[in-house]
Amino acid sequence: MQGRATAPAAGTVLNALATGRGSAFAIDADTTASVTLDATDRGDADASEEPSVTGTVAGAPDADTALVERCVSLAVDRWGPAADLDPSTVAGEVRTESDVPMAAGLKSSSAAANATVLATASALGADPDPLDACRLGVQAARDAGVTVTGAFDDASASMLGGLTRTDNTADELLAHDDVDWDVLVWTPPERAYSADADVSRCERVAPMAALVDDLARDGDHGRAMTVNGLAFCAALDFPTDPIVDALPDATGASLSGTGPSYVAVFDADDGDGGDPVGRVEARWRDRDGDVWRTTTRSDGARIL
Repeated sequence: MQGRATAPAAGTVLNALATGRGSAFAIDADTTASVTLDATDRGDADASEEPSVTGTVAGAPDADTALVERCVSLAVDRWGPAADLDPSTVAGEVRTESDVPMAAGLKSSSAAANATVLATASALGADPDPLDACRLGVQAARDAGVTVTGAFDDASASMLGGLTRTDNTADELLAHDDVDWDVLVWTPPERAYSADADVSRCERVAPMAALVDDLARDGDHGRAMTVNGLAFCAALDFPTDPIVDALPDATGASLSGTGPSYVAVFDADDGDGGDPVGRVEARWRDRDGDVWRTTTRSDGARIL
């Protein structure tokens, strides 16, 4: 049984670490998961040898694959019985390949989880509700210890496309909007892991996070991003200079997730006769790391 699916990365409007409320938007950079399942005849098998799930990441042989392995296991538990399979008899392999740098704040874990859950569902012949599949990946992320909040904001943006606003404490979708932005990303050489973020420092900027949530609720996503970025750079000890450098030209700019990447967005239909993206790109290219252009995505994760 085989399945394949893909899911986009995302950028941050509101980091959920301070209040549990979060907001994110899908960007045009994909992670693809390929899943193979094999049901064993347990009648002749050694009962002590449980079928296992193994994962690999293309180009990163030492990458931690606990998240995608857990996604396969949970998806088999959820949809295996409907395919007349005993989940305890199903072994699996999952391989991911991605345009998204890992541990860079661009929701690579959420994209990998969404793609893996959908690929496993496809292998089992299931057609899951997108939010149901998304919540399964969020549970896998919590089980694997790769997230503090569960990252339902990031996962929902990746799964549904567009921009989502969520209550991560209840895995509740509060709003889903379409946005049409050009996007610029700067990813420094260093990496940062969400699970290592200092939550207590983030909670100190809760009043600013509440303001960001109000701005996002009212549709002022650009200003929401910028306030979020300035507040969480301070809380997480990242420089604010990249945001300040983007502000003369960008609709909004922020630290993405818990860093280290920064994202700036530009209204696609708000041309000034020049090249605002190019001007910010030139400033950001003075720094070490990778700078790349992309766009928002209105479509989300999908089975291939």
